[in-house]
Amino acid sequence: MKRALTRAGHSTRPIRTLPDAVAAKVRFNADGLVPAVVQADSGEVLMLAWMDDIALAATIETRRATYWSRSRGEYWVKGETSGHIQEVEGVWLDCDGDTVLVRVKQTGGACHTGARTCFDDFPVALQ
Repeated sequence: MKRALTRAGHSTRPIRTLPDAVAAKVRFNADGLVPAVVQADSGEVLMLAWMDDIALAATIETRRATYWSRSRGEYWVKGETSGHIQEVEGVWLDCDGDTVLVRVKQTGGACHTGARTCFDDFPVALQ
């Protein structure tokens, strides 16, 4: 569809594809998504988001964290509207390919609330 629109003179975002080695290893769930654990360059866990193949490919290619919003049904590049940018320093797949670790240099808060991390507000007490 994008190719046809481009040929007809309409502007579209580039079609992004995963590198072959990544495509062979990553295991998306039934919805075509994989969870992405986002970690600051300090080691602090910032957030969890979701990626499909296009978001993962865009993240690798642009080094800007790109996710799939399940609630809005659209892609979002972290910081595009908030200014809280995630500059990607590295991407890893876990041992069975069903989780992505994205290491970032975080500017501003990672959480939609503006907090540095999504995991500050409710520490669960262990018994």
